[in-house]
Amino acid sequence: MFQNEAGTRPRYWLTLASGMLECLCFAGAVFGYASLVFVLKDDGYFSQLCVSIPDCSRQDEQFSLVFTIASFLNNFSTIVNGYIFDQFVHCQTKIANPALSALLFPALSCIAVGGILLLLTNIQVGNLFTTHRSTVITVYNGAFDSSAAVFFIIKVLYEQGVSLCSSFVFLSFCSIIHVLRTFLLMPKSHIPYPLPENYTYGLTCGKANTYNVKKFESMKDCISCDFSHLVASFRSCVLSWLFLWHLLWLSIIQLRHYLFIGTLNPMLNRLANNDPNQVSQYTNAFAITQLCGVLCAPWNGLIMDRHRGKPLSPGESEREADLRSSCLSLFLTSLQCLLFSVCASVPLLPLQYLTFILQVLNRSFLYGGNAAFLSIAFPACHFGKLYGLVMSVSGVISLLQYPFFTLVRGALGGDPLFVNIALILLTLQAFIHPVYVFIHCRKLARHREDAAQNKATYGSTLDETKL
Repeated sequence: MFQNEAGTRPRYWLTLASGMLECLCFAGAVFGYASLVFVLKDDGYFSQLCVSIPDCSRQDEQFSLVFTIASFLNNFSTIVNGYIFDQFVHCQTKIANPALSALLFPALSCIAVGGILLLLTNIQVGNLFTTHRSTVITVYNGAFDSSAAVFFIIKVLYEQGVSLCSSFVFLSFCSIIHVLRTFLLMPKSHIPYPLPENYTYGLTCGKANTYNVKKFESMKDCISCDFSHLVASFRSCVLSWLFLWHLLWLSIIQLRHYLFIGTLNPMLNRLANNDPNQVSQYTNAFAITQLCGVLCAPWNGLIMDRHRGKPLSPGESEREADLRSSCLSLFLTSLQCLLFSVCASVPLLPLQYLTFILQVLNRSFLYGGNAAFLSIAFPACHFGKLYGLVMSVSGVISLLQYPFFTLVRGALGGDPLFVNIALILLTLQAFIHPVYVFIHCRKLARHREDAAQNKATYGSTLDETKL
């Protein structure tokens, strides 16, 4: 027993570390788009759309459309991948990021879709660390955010004379890492939760360990058959207020972030009076702050796991305790988004440093909190489908970023003031979700107390009757 445990624990940590490297270097590179746009403009992409040197609004519009499509597919593809996540083996969903070709629209979209697949298949690694499950999930999402710095590195290399093509060819060769990790450090099926004793996986699995896993899977199937009527259906989960308010919460905050990232380059050009040196300086500052996503995300996980190890209230389930603990995380995420929206709306260039900090902090809280909340609020057997659905619907809503951009460029004459005010008011709606979860937890606690009181009253009445 101890020999098996000594062999499995290092494997868990190696899986965690390699998954961190995978998410950090590949998964969310598309969100470093602002750095890539700077290079693409210098390379002459869509330059034929510029009427004059200062007037390149149609060029900016095309770059905005590229990111709109890529970010939409980044989200929308998860509805199919989430179903695969729940139904089939995970190694089949593991694909490598493709090299960037001359076709910017499909290339960036492929990078986005490949990146979200890497994140989705790595989220399950949190099941290996039961007491820190939410923390691991948020750390992976933080690494996903920080990988936006990959395009910043490409920008720096480009300024040092390394061509864009060479950088992406190198990244494509690095994709062999995904293939090797899939076979060596990932299971052929789900990582179960709760985790069975001495659970192991990979090419070196011994017969005894394999038997334990198969035995666990068989037991799990039997339990699912016998108690399936006790598990909430997928339809009831989707139609619950918990899910609907969560969907609205994610959609609003994500729309604000996507619009900011997609329009960052033209915004900096406007505030810097088209000074390329200042635009490059602030673009680099934004990219560097993205690296901090992996440092900010664990804070949210620690907030959500702060009750772990403490005794539960009488009659309180672990799920209820997890849900109650998530209220603070949801509220802080909404508050961060409000502050971020206000700062982004002020047309003052030096203030954008603070905007960048708030943006990366909020984004690291958002996606880690989203995955962690779905994993604790709903049955594990529906996680992949719910994650895919919430990301896909929010991706459809994120398409509004392009009409907002064209509205600013057209009817508003390049002044985003009214759009920013509308987004601030929209952000206020995100506070509904944490308030609802708090009220929901209070109701659950009240029902638990009433049930305990009724049981005590019934018990005393029964004793009196016997006397």
